[in-house]
Amino acid sequence: MVSRKSVITFGMVAIPIAMYTAVQDNDIHFNQLHKEDNSRIRYKKTCAHCGKEIKPEDIVRGFEYDKDKYVIITDEEIEKIKTEKEKSIQILHFAQLNQISPVYYDRTYQAVPEAGGEKAFELLRQALMSEQKIAIGKTVMGTRDTLMAIIPREDGILISTMFYADEVKELQRQYTRPQVSEAELNMAKVLINSMDTPFDPSKYKDEYQHKLRELIESKIAGREIVAAEPESPGKVIDLMEALKVSVEKAKKEKGTA
Repeated sequence: MVSRKSVITFGMVAIPIAMYTAVQDNDIHFNQLHKEDNSRIRYKKTCAHCGKEIKPEDIVRGFEYDKDKYVIITDEEIEKIKTEKEKSIQILHFAQLNQISPVYYDRTYQAVPEAGGEKAFELLRQALMSEQKIAIGKTVMGTRDTLMAIIPREDGILISTMFYADEVKELQRQYTRPQVSEAELNMAKVLINSMDTPFDPSKYKDEYQHKLRELIESKIAGREIVAAEPESPGKVIDLMEALKVSVEKAKKEKGTA
């Protein structure tokens, strides 16, 4: 399903694109029920003045400019004030991917070129890949200017919306940095390298959601729920010993794989 259509612009180049949501929600969701009779809890939208239940088509957007005084703003009026510049994704500048903290990324979309934009799209992707850069752009989504990162991949381009600096909290909690010996650091590097394998997202599954589904199926079937056996706590050993044991374990697992 297309989330939106837009145009990526930089210099005099314009690339028409379609943006598709790149993620989906696979979580199990529960409904809220009344404890006495297991009936669904419903939430109704009502008018504060007359008390009537309101249908979605009867709701308009209003801005409170004074106490209990509103000005109504329609979707059509919002669209009218947008220029072509604000409807497109303007590339503002280019940057190194590793310059941006992951905390700034929000929602991710897959960008696909529309008819006529394929060559310019591929040219942008290849140039960004070659220079190991991403593009920082801006467009209007909804009722606000939205920052975007245009990220090249081997198989296409991803676009991630971004938070503004004033939306990201500073890292408040500091910690006292203890002294680390060179031997400990070297052993930690060995452990990291012994566990170094290419990232393959298909290898990772939400195991707890699987357990949750089993719980639901057991409840439906009327089976008894058995508590998971606690893992036996490991013997307390010093940091270097823990690193050595971890390296040996990682090497064995890598060799088996």
